[in-house]
Amino acid sequence: MARQLEIKGHRYWILSEPEAAGGWKASVVEARDDGSSEQVGIEAIGETRVAADDAAERKLRRLLQSY
Repeated sequence: MARQLEIKGHRYWILSEPEAAGGWKASVVEARDDGSSEQVGIEAIGETRVAADDAAERKLRRLLQSY
């Protein structure tokens, strides 16, 4: 399952997957209108999928505020 965000006219997906050692790892991808996508370079780890997704979203919003 993925979480979609629209921030400052850009569309982002937070993708999460279970970690082998337990917990979840989430990463952020920017989706473009032409169908391509690019890794943003943000990753977060949490005990649950929701915790990892929330942490990745917070990191993304902090990064975008600095621009």
